[in-house]
Amino acid sequence: MLAMEVKNWLVLIVAAFVFVLGILKRLNGWYYAAKLGKTWPKLPPGHMGWPLLGSTILFLKSFSSGQPRNFIRSFYIRYGKCDMYKTHILGRATIIVCTSELCRQVLGDEHNFKPSFPVSINRLTGRKSLIQVFKAEHKRLRRLTTAPISGHAALKMYINGIEHTVMSGLEEWASMKNPIELLSEMKKLTFKIIWNIFMGSSLEYSIDEMVVLFSQVAIGFISLPINSPGFNFHQSLKARKKLLNILQSIINQKRLAKNMQGKSWEAKDMMDLLMDVKDEDGEELDDETIIDLIFGNLFAGHETSSITAMWAVLFLTKHPHVFQRAKEEQEHIVTQRPTTQKGITISNIKQMKFLYQVIDETLRASGVTFMVFREALADVEINGKIIPKGWKVIPWFGELFTDEKYFPSPQEFNPSRWDNYVATPGVFIPFGSGSRHCPGSDLAKFEVSIFLHYFLLNYKVELLNPNCKLTCLPFPHPKDKGLARVYKVE
Repeated sequence: MLAMEVKNWLVLIVAAFVFVLGILKRLNGWYYAAKLGKTWPKLPPGHMGWPLLGSTILFLKSFSSGQPRNFIRSFYIRYGKCDMYKTHILGRATIIVCTSELCRQVLGDEHNFKPSFPVSINRLTGRKSLIQVFKAEHKRLRRLTTAPISGHAALKMYINGIEHTVMSGLEEWASMKNPIELLSEMKKLTFKIIWNIFMGSSLEYSIDEMVVLFSQVAIGFISLPINSPGFNFHQSLKARKKLLNILQSIINQKRLAKNMQGKSWEAKDMMDLLMDVKDEDGEELDDETIIDLIFGNLFAGHETSSITAMWAVLFLTKHPHVFQRAKEEQEHIVTQRPTTQKGITISNIKQMKFLYQVIDETLRASGVTFMVFREALADVEINGKIIPKGWKVIPWFGELFTDEKYFPSPQEFNPSRWDNYVATPGVFIPFGSGSRHCPGSDLAKFEVSIFLHYFLLNYKVELLNPNCKLTCLPFPHPKDKGLARVYKVE
């Protein structure tokens, strides 16, 4: 009798627990349904998840496990394949758009959509960074920061410095007795390049220390914005504060030099140029704006390039036939140039057709750029569905890059797919589009192509864990960061 009563009580407890969980999982949906009223039924399919957390735990788990597509596939399974879904992630009600047409529409419509990143990214990049400023202010600051890094003349000016850094780095890697982490070493190499371009050749601070600090900032980008010890976001804020102090001290030194030299002072790098800029009223940029712009350029300028270069090495190493074809192209370019020529030129780089296909295929297959963030400035109706004002909107590039409709056999690394490729607008935009297209995209590809040129000609890699599992926080990479030995070849 007692056993039967205990069993009944356990059944009641389990039933009550399941009931309470069911209620909790619906609270977020009920809240937004009540808030939006008649608009709610017009939203895309989806669910709002748990109170406060929404679907964030599943979102972070999918990225942490190296399977970000599992998150969106959970919606496919539950609601069928649609062009957009509603949910609640990283603290905000969100619409995820999944087709090239919608991605292009959202990214190109600055009247109805503005850049609006999660709290974690906003806090870590600064309110004056290019990803946060909007419309006229964005155009002005973009113009100021784009001039030194784009165009034929600017790229030509950087070739020798990039070559020297790449050749020295590869030589050093091959001389190391112990295996290296390709990603960590690539970050150091690309950081040296981008620092020289934006800040000048003098670097009083340790490269290793600076790269570690930037990596700590990156970890907090896609995280719960909880500023307490033990959370990634807290560690990232501490790293950002240290970096801001370093940049502020450099500004102070430069301002002192500028005041002492007077009219003879001359701008030599991007920070100098930003210090010298005046607006329509003759006012100079304040330190916060200069620091946020430089911080953003230093971060984006080395992070994306290093991850792309690492993935290119991994893919080339795992596909010997692609490696050989790319190597033969580089050898041909070398044999065709004048014997008096030292190093490569922009003209040589323009001949690297297959290598650029390798880079594009790397950007597609690695999923380096998986999504971006926008916010609806008004209720927007698309395809009969409403995107409510104030909701986050995420163009989900990851699904486009693996869509068999556009990329047959998408899981295969195949640079030849880009032969005579006819682009569908909005399908392959790893650097964004429209006015928000990354201003440093040409420089990034330029860096990666020079690195791969010298790597293919003179080096090879032995991966210690070729089947290592992945993580996508903050960007896709093997969990061992590409542990490998680098060898110099004849």
